[in-house]
Amino acid sequence: MSAPNDDRDLIFRRIREAIRIRRENLPDHGDAERYRQLLPPVRASLQARIELFREWSDKLNTRFIAANPSDWRAEIASLAAAEGWKSSAFHGTGLAREATEAAGLPAATALDTTRGYDPERLEACDVGFTDCEALVAQTGSVLLTSRGNGGRALSVLPPHHVVIATAGQMVPDLLAAMALIRERHGAALPSLVTLHTGPSRTGDIERQIVLGAHGPKKLTVILILD
Repeated sequence: MSAPNDDRDLIFRRIREAIRIRRENLPDHGDAERYRQLLPPVRASLQARIELFREWSDKLNTRFIAANPSDWRAEIASLAAAEGWKSSAFHGTGLAREATEAAGLPAATALDTTRGYDPERLEACDVGFTDCEALVAQTGSVLLTSRGNGGRALSVLPPHHVVIATAGQMVPDLLAAMALIRERHGAALPSLVTLHTGPSRTGDIERQIVLGAHGPKKLTVILILD
């Protein structure tokens, strides 16, 4: 009769063997260019990418604003007045902070998530400002990571998510977006790499589309042109 510890070790060994990834049995992912041919084509020029992103934004209920470097802060101020924002959240010291300042809200109402935050206070903010890793023209998506764009909560909890991006961040397609992530982060990928394609929506209830069910009800993307 075997000892209890021997039986336990045998069970654990079999479990490990069952769940071990056998790379030799995994299917070949294939050439990225082959997948690119299956996706909608994107013209090479920046202007074409911007127009395609705008088309998708209209379809997805994303508000898309392309502004000159001298004008984008005024666009933020106009949004703040129109939406009646009273409080905001942001992450970092770059464009997201500048957007918060441009909104003209009292500094005491601005929550900097780099210093830690109370989730309930973050959820109560009227707007969350972030930058992004990239904008994807092919799908009208915003590429975000947990490492560079405020973690998981900032782009989800406030009811209005405002993304500030520069023209150089407009990539043509999903494959280019993933290549950018690999180039930027190497093997040390962030714990979250996500694409936000329009505001949060669900059709679970009677197949009626409802915005804001699992995240922000509004998504605004402000692109700063060169």
